[in-house]
Amino acid sequence: MTDQHPPRVLAVIPARGGSKGLPGKNIRPMWGLPLIAHSVRAAALTPEVTRCVVTTDSAEIADVVRTHGGEAPFLRPAELAADDTPMAPVVRHALEWVEREEGVAYDAVLLLDPTSPARVPSQLARAVRRLTTNPDLDGVISVSEPTFNPVWVGVRPDAGRGGALSRFFDSGTGVTRRQDVDRFLRINGNFYLWRSDFVRRLQASWFDEGTHEGLEIPEAQAFSIDDEYEFRLIEALIGAGLITLPWLDVPDTATATEDRR
Repeated sequence: MTDQHPPRVLAVIPARGGSKGLPGKNIRPMWGLPLIAHSVRAAALTPEVTRCVVTTDSAEIADVVRTHGGEAPFLRPAELAADDTPMAPVVRHALEWVEREEGVAYDAVLLLDPTSPARVPSQLARAVRRLTTNPDLDGVISVSEPTFNPVWVGVRPDAGRGGALSRFFDSGTGVTRRQDVDRFLRINGNFYLWRSDFVRRLQASWFDEGTHEGLEIPEAQAFSIDDEYEFRLIEALIGAGLITLPWLDVPDTATATEDRR
């Protein structure tokens, strides 16, 4: 990818049908749309995204996606839809399928998990620009600063001390104030953007196999819905105006939260 031509970016939304933590969560309604439709809308509002496809093993999910304007052009093979299937081959399969269908190569792949719906298209666009202008990077990943710093409050029971608490991080020893530790950022799963060449050679751990830069987003957007509590919590945050989704008509009492970083 270079600045000489706009990169071809394929957005991939993975949505397996067999969720156990919250059955049916990918198509469960959230603020008037199935959960997965929020990711479809985010991609559609990002001009840098050339095409967006959903990879799923579920005909029901595929039908819902199409109803809401998304693409689900294939059903994922069963061997890529097990509980323990890594994400790398799933993304690679989608990339190869689309490139084979179109006969044209893509420059980058943008992974959008439907369980992380609080996205801002301008942030996705900024990630594409960062990857385009830095040839040393294999990817740009969303990160955020959690509301607590685990370096100084992280603990674990120590079996060698009868279960008494020990610090989880040695670097927290002696620290008594949060102001005295370095900022802690976490990978939050809001988006992953990779060069296509990296996706093609990726084996298992993207973090260990490549060079990545973090694009920081507000922690309020850093949601990955796994259970009923998290689903209801993000609905409440949207209703309170603490999360703004530009494709939603939120109540007038909500105060929009813009990404000002």
